[in-house]
Formats: sequence, structure tokens, C-alpha cells
Amino acid sequence: MLAHWRTTRLNSLLQAGGVIAYPTEAVWGLGCNPWIGPAVERLLLIKQRPVAKGLILVAGDIEQFDFLLWDLPDGQLAKLQLSWPGANTWLVPHQGRLPAWITGQHDTVALRVSTHPVIRQLCAAAGPLVSTSANPAGRPSARSRLRVEQYFHGELDAVVPGALGGQRNPSIIRDLRTEKVIRAS
Repeated sequence: MLAHWRTTRLNSLLQAGGVIAYPTEAVWGLGCNPWIGPAVERLLLIKQRPVAKGLILVAGDIEQFDFLLWDLPDGQLAKLQLSWPGANTWLVPHQGRLPAWITGQHDTVALRVSTHPVIRQLCAAAGPLVSTSANPAGRPSARSRLRVEQYFHGELDAVVPGALGGQRNPSIIRDLRTEKVIRAS
């Protein structure tokens, strides 16, 4: 768990458009406030990722995604409720409720509710965050703080202390409408 002062400081950074690295269940992640376009653009530049690919949003509890989920069919909502929190990322129709810098060229957005205590604490303070693996495009995902520092020395506003959650692989990604697996875990 993060000290209250650290959570407050990180929330201030995120609300000011900062880009941070933090531990997730399996690999280190890069994140920022999804509503601040220049922050997302900077994160994409640092990661060397094209905006067209879209990004994952992570939350600490399902209620943080209510603005996207409130009108889903009951069966689809039940799938989400049964799989979260956990290592399940779902592609959910965004219905134009998110900016293109998050959704890219897709009519869905990737959503996950995390079990990681650091992410849950950050999201409780700041709301949902962008969550993408901490690596330049084409390089292996960072599995240590040292690797994050090697990849992004001087480019991030903060590297959040903490340990990975013990999962071997990043979350499975599935399409909510079809249940098709996009990325196996």
C-alpha cells in the first residue's frame, strides 16, 4: 500500500497531465489521466505507440466504469461482474463516450478492473487510468523497476513503488460481444 502523502502527490501529478509507471499484476505499466489529451499523447510518444491502436483503461472497481456500462445488456454486464476484479480485459462498446485518443480506430475500448492494491489505491484517488505495458513498442514488457528506468530514464513524472502481482502473463483480452479471445493470457 502507498502512504497517503504519496497517493495525494501521484493524484496531483495525474490531474496535472503527468505520465507515471506503476506495477500491475504481471508487468509494469505506464499510465496517465485518460481525459487529458496532451498526457495521453505524451504517453504514446514515450512508448512509441500509434494512437490508432487504442489503449486499455484500468479501474479499481467496476463502478468507475458506470458511464460506459450503464446501458449494456444484462448478460454482458453479468459477464463483467463475474470476471472483475481480475486478470480479464474486455473490449466493450464505447458508444462515443470516450475520446479518440483512447479508443483509436476502434468502436470498443479495452477495460479491466484490477486486483493489484497499488492500482486500486491510485484509481480510488484519481479515477480510471490509462494502462499500457511499460516498454517501447517492440521491446519486451518491463518486469522490474530497473527495466522501467532503463527504458524511460528521465521521461516519466513518477515511478510508483511496489511489487508486481505475481501473475506470469498480462491479462487475457476478449471481445464482450463475441467472447472471441484477442490476446491469450
